[in-house]
Amino acid sequence: MNPALTQFGEQMSHLTGVRAIMKDIIETLRLSGDRDFINLSAGNPVILPEVEQLWRDCTQELLASSEYGEVVCRYGSSTGYQPLIDAVVDDYNQRYGLNLSDCNILITPGSQSLYFLAANALAGYTTSGQLKRIVLPLSPDYTGYGGVTLIPESLKAYQPKLDIDEAAHRFKYRPDFSQLNIDDTTGFVLFSRPCNPTGNVLTDDEVRKIAALADSHDVPVFVDSAYAPPFPSLNFTEMTPIFGRNIIHCTSLSKAGLPGERLGITLGDECVIRTLEAFLTNMCLHSSRYGQAIAARAIRSGRLATLSETVIRPYYQAKFNILQTALDAAMPKTLPWYLHNGEGAIFAWLWLNDLPMTDWEFYQELKQTGVIVVPGEPFFPGLQEEWSHKHQCFRISLTASDAELETAMQRLAGVAEKVYARG
Repeated sequence: MNPALTQFGEQMSHLTGVRAIMKDIIETLRLSGDRDFINLSAGNPVILPEVEQLWRDCTQELLASSEYGEVVCRYGSSTGYQPLIDAVVDDYNQRYGLNLSDCNILITPGSQSLYFLAANALAGYTTSGQLKRIVLPLSPDYTGYGGVTLIPESLKAYQPKLDIDEAAHRFKYRPDFSQLNIDDTTGFVLFSRPCNPTGNVLTDDEVRKIAALADSHDVPVFVDSAYAPPFPSLNFTEMTPIFGRNIIHCTSLSKAGLPGERLGITLGDECVIRTLEAFLTNMCLHSSRYGQAIAARAIRSGRLATLSETVIRPYYQAKFNILQTALDAAMPKTLPWYLHNGEGAIFAWLWLNDLPMTDWEFYQELKQTGVIVVPGEPFFPGLQEEWSHKHQCFRISLTASDAELETAMQRLAGVAEKVYARG
């Protein structure tokens, strides 16, 4: 069959952003024959033995409990599995001195689905015909934000300021508050902290300033905390989750070793939570109750937060250190290359300033040496103005072995030297 698709059907059925690039990567690997590639494109977390054992233990506890049948064989509340909600409320209230109740919590099938709910409940066209925008206060940011809305024109991103340390070949993105506009046409604000793909962590003051700008217009601020404390705690620099009247804190258990269960946790204003819950009920009723039941045990016991700090964070921080050391040793000092400060997440972000070809073309040349990274252009969703910087960056996964990271950076440096020499 070849049924006619609606406008929304056409939009949602196309591969966009990194997903289109991943299709090329899958084809490359499938047709590679005996050739080995160092694949630094992966977004899947590494299966760490201690973390896997935690989820095995929690599963065994669930299997042995009297609640197993109730969890797996029954429908549940759209807000989430009550023992998980209670565990989250108790943990966050004790850890951060909050006063949350179960009315402030919504469990979703992953944080990506939450942004789809928010994008189509709070942004787009109102009943009076006004366009409400999703504002990304700085770009680049998570590529998935480009696919969450059914109204593409509702997504608006802002170009950041760049703090550059030329001698150290490092840089950092910062919000440009002279350009950032949040007003009555804003549906909500959205950003990740730590950031996928760059590892950038907005400062506490920057978050509070964004929240204050939004609060004056009664606009919610969604903070994507998929890499943040208390789990998976993939911040390599000191940071504190920021809470406030209009801040919706959105965490995920994917990088805490549970990506297959699609489990997101939303904390925030009761009115916003109830709106999102209604949308979720119409879409899929509720998230996986099995995943919620084992997550409740992991959080309640304190083991998840402890493993996040003692196993998950040190693992990826060590990988970043290996990558940056290898780059510093291999990249010519005379080239205008800059690595984003390693402040968190499971990726490194490399900027090749004045690159004499596009990021896609460089990606293709690097593939010829047996190394795969991800071109940066798809990580600028909603940034409408042309900016050469968008075609000069690359996301590099930290999920490879130490030796693979070192070899890959040496090969990348060799390609960069040749490309700049030709240019």
